[in-house]
Amino acid sequence: MDIINIKNWGWEHLKDAHPIVIAGPCSAETKEQVLQTATAVANAGAHILRAGIWKPRTRPNSFEGLGEEALPWLIMAGKLTGLPVCAEVANAAHVELALKAGVDILWIGARTSVNPFAVQDIADALKGIDIPIMVKNPVNPDLELWIGAIERIYQAGIKKLAAVHRGFSVYNSDKYRNKPEWEIPIELRRRVPGLEVICDPSHIAGKRDLIYEVSQEAMDLNFDGLMIEAHIDPTCAWSDAQQQLNPVELNETLMKLVYRKEYSSDPIFNSQLETLRKQIDGIDLQILKLLAQRMEVVRNIGEYKKDNNISILQMERWAEMYKMRTGKADDLGVSKEFIEHIINAIHQESIQQQKQIMEEHLIKVTEKRS
Repeated sequence: MDIINIKNWGWEHLKDAHPIVIAGPCSAETKEQVLQTATAVANAGAHILRAGIWKPRTRPNSFEGLGEEALPWLIMAGKLTGLPVCAEVANAAHVELALKAGVDILWIGARTSVNPFAVQDIADALKGIDIPIMVKNPVNPDLELWIGAIERIYQAGIKKLAAVHRGFSVYNSDKYRNKPEWEIPIELRRRVPGLEVICDPSHIAGKRDLIYEVSQEAMDLNFDGLMIEAHIDPTCAWSDAQQQLNPVELNETLMKLVYRKEYSSDPIFNSQLETLRKQIDGIDLQILKLLAQRMEVVRNIGEYKKDNNISILQMERWAEMYKMRTGKADDLGVSKEFIEHIINAIHQESIQQQKQIMEEHLIKVTEKRS
């Protein structure tokens, strides 16, 4: 994809901004609330203003935004602060109204990006229009859906594109409102080179006292920006009060963050880093060769089971292996969760290898009978 990154979206102050900070209230509630919040978050360090105009809510009878009535307030906030403004759209009608009002940037929310029909509806409404679009991840952890939504918008002719990582819905999350699943946006960046990814710590955290923690992790992983919900008086917010910062807290959060560089110009550092990376490359090659050897043994076992009419999976053996491998985590100095993930992946591939042997055998038997 020939994506135009954020610094080239047309606003001079974005060219040197890192990270990009998008801030504003979860919902536009009143003209005074929007203008006061906008002025305060601009002073706190925001580069782009946001406000919820239409709010897709989980349950009926929740505040679902004021809709078209609130659009002029957002536009006024942009003129007052000199900053571009963005709003969420969920259908073609929203797109038409937002463009007519003069909204600078649109984003597609998580409850919309999960639905290809809805995304295509928006994409069709955007054809022939030059406007930046940000696509939030779907509510469920499906990278293909996320990429698909981005591709649909791109195919409509939109090249000013960015992704927004807001975490994924899980049942009874023990800490965060939405599970970060950091490996998914990282894989997105690998699969779609040049696509910048903004982190939305407000929706991941769900609580204001966790927003700094999530924001710092995003900076450590070299995300391109942050979209943080901020309200002039969060305790009185009409929606998601618990995850919004006041402007002072927003400024404190941004000031406290440690911003990492992607590269270093220090030749000594770069030389030492390259040496260590070569060590990793060598170890990885050894791991791959060992895995290949293991799968060769697995296939031999599969042939032996086939010849003796033995099932692929024996739960007693698998339980014993699982306990033995994961029990080594502490001794090896790695997390048990990591070992569990690795051993499960290896076991699934082992089953697949043996399953293929069994299926090929069944095909041959069937052909002989016919």
